[in-house]
Amino acid sequence: MIAFFLSNELKIVEIRGVKSKAINNFFLKNYNHTNFFKHTFCEFQEVENFDFPKDFHFKSNANSLYFYTKEGVYRKSNHWGRVANCHWKIIGKKHTKNQQSITGFAAWDTFFPINSSDKNFVIVVDFYQNSATIQSKKTSNNAPIFSFVEAQQRIKKILELLQNDAWTSYFSQDSKEIKQLVVDAFLNSSKNLQQIKLDFKK
Repeated sequence: MIAFFLSNELKIVEIRGVKSKAINNFFLKNYNHTNFFKHTFCEFQEVENFDFPKDFHFKSNANSLYFYTKEGVYRKSNHWGRVANCHWKIIGKKHTKNQQSITGFAAWDTFFPINSSDKNFVIVVDFYQNSATIQSKKTSNNAPIFSFVEAQQRIKKILELLQNDAWTSYFSQDSKEIKQLVVDAFLNSSKNLQQIKLDFKK
């Protein structure tokens, strides 16, 4: 029997036949200052005019600063994206470049495990820029959801479709139209790309 706290109430859960690794994965989904840096995905929101406290809680080897609160974590850093074993984005400025120090804030409940089979992610495609990104799912978003590994696998194939025009010459639709049709079908179907392309040739 395992007891844990959730929403300030003591909950008692009986777990039979569950391996300790599975139990550990369960608890790791409740993030705080002790585990948010363990294989997570997060979208930090840029915070302007924030004076980083001198008594910050942690400084990494790469000189990134961290300050913890009850609600979440502030991070001041000049590198975002792939951070050690995590994927942390900074949301705010449209053209954020590394080497530019930016402070971001993330609530504890906005961290998601990337080494889990849980479906916590959506793929957002920009057909004008021929780009695609992984984002955490939003409660009001009806887009298809994937695990992080699934999203990575799909986004790799989507980028190949978007950034290569050669394959579109075999279809009657123009290049932009067929790209959008195939990518949309790929995101919303369990079919492989070869079958999807064949469907549009009929």
